[in-house]
Amino acid sequence: MQPNSPRLITPRSLVLSGMIVFAVAVRLLAYFQPAALPLNFSPVMAIAIFGGALFSDRRLALLVPLLAMFVSDLVIGLHVLIPVIYGCMALGVLLGSGLLRRKRSAGRVIAAAVGGATGFYLITNFFVWLTSGMYAMTASGLAACYVAGLPFYQYGSLPGTLLWSGVLFGGFALLSLRFKALNAIPQPAR
Repeated sequence: MQPNSPRLITPRSLVLSGMIVFAVAVRLLAYFQPAALPLNFSPVMAIAIFGGALFSDRRLALLVPLLAMFVSDLVIGLHVLIPVIYGCMALGVLLGSGLLRRKRSAGRVIAAAVGGATGFYLITNFFVWLTSGMYAMTASGLAACYVAGLPFYQYGSLPGTLLWSGVLFGGFALLSLRFKALNAIPQPAR
């Protein structure tokens, strides 16, 4: 390694990666032990927003949450809407990068969490309506699809994204107070 090149493995990257691995483990727990958490109470969008906000290398910010999703999906199972879901995760990374990279506050984290969960709900339910054959291809069919998906949003993805965003961002902020090396943001190689 050259003297001025950034290190890939730093205390910051280890903590960020560890927090994401923890959140993925919770996703698998929710799948295999459904009584443990409300349905769709997933940390996945929070992982994407967190990665977008805190990874200095934007490629890594996108790669880590998508790789974590892919590994857990290999265990849970792949399905036809995976590209749509991964696209939503990429939008979550962009949301975290755009809204939280330079300035983080509780209000901004809440806005990103609500925006990410709401965008995920609107986009994925639209594609369920479009591809599943379960709903009429009419405005009332689309409305019925959104109504059917509302409990997953209302009791699962929205509160889950809010809680896990608080855990990830709050946990990292607390660790950063204790371990100053976490505040060092390495510059990506050009």
